[in-house]
Amino acid sequence: MNIEIWIYYLLAVLVLTASPGPSSIYCMTTAVTSGWRAGLFTALGSLSAITLILSLSFTGLGVIIASSEVAFTIIKWLGACYLIFLGVKSLLSKAEDYSNATSNDKVNNNYKGNYISGFIVGASNPKAILFFTALFPQFINPETNLLSQYLIFSSTFVILELIWLMFYTYLGATSSQWLLAKGRAKLFNRLTGGVFIGAGVLLSTARSN
Repeated sequence: MNIEIWIYYLLAVLVLTASPGPSSIYCMTTAVTSGWRAGLFTALGSLSAITLILSLSFTGLGVIIASSEVAFTIIKWLGACYLIFLGVKSLLSKAEDYSNATSNDKVNNNYKGNYISGFIVGASNPKAILFFTALFPQFINPETNLLSQYLIFSSTFVILELIWLMFYTYLGATSSQWLLAKGRAKLFNRLTGGVFIGAGVLLSTARSN
């Protein structure tokens, strides 16, 4: 693979992964409320979903899904409804502070649930399929080994995505100290609830073309 092609790809992925979205916000929120380990499993779930989308797009299945109005609409509405559900859940939360966030992280946390929730949020945006479907053809050379290109492209993306998701998880875990003050948890829940609902509403307006 030409090193210049990889550098261009690296820059494109860096911009994509650095931009905050539902997955990064959800990882940060989970780290605030349940500790950094819960945020880690949430990040891994989201990363798994996005890697799956990346793989589907690379093999060409992403083109089929992206061109199917029915499949796109189903994914869009499932994702929108789940994001709105997370938002409503945050708005209805009665937590006054997160003084137990660190201690909760050391006991029987629902890491499986964190992973599944992260996976759902990561897979909730059908626009990711459209992005990867449009992105990969710009860098793939059909005359060279496709498997090696997939391994390089996917590993580059996975590493950068994980770094940024863990960055937001770290922000959430450290900011939980600020949220120890009584009443700030309520403000945080209102803020994140509004963000998730807004993201869900925005997602519901997405179109496949």
